[in-house]
Amino acid sequence: MAEYLITLGIAAVFLGLILIMIGAMASSKESNVHVGVGGFIGPIPFGFANSREMLYVVMAIAVIFVVAFLVLNLRGFF
Repeated sequence: MAEYLITLGIAAVFLGLILIMIGAMASSKESNVHVGVGGFIGPIPFGFANSREMLYVVMAIAVIFVVAFLVLNLRGFF
């Protein structure tokens, strides 16, 4: 089961990078781009963004990942 999760994680990273590159090439030079970055330091999620709306999105995704980890952990996947 762990091999599939590792493969799925690597595939998600590459898919995200490809989508970022496609979005960067497709956007015009005068577009209004919002950027957000999030992550974890231990169990504590953090996020940075250049707009309030993007920060809400980043933090919502971080909370979803925390909940998914807790649910999977309780079910014995980790």
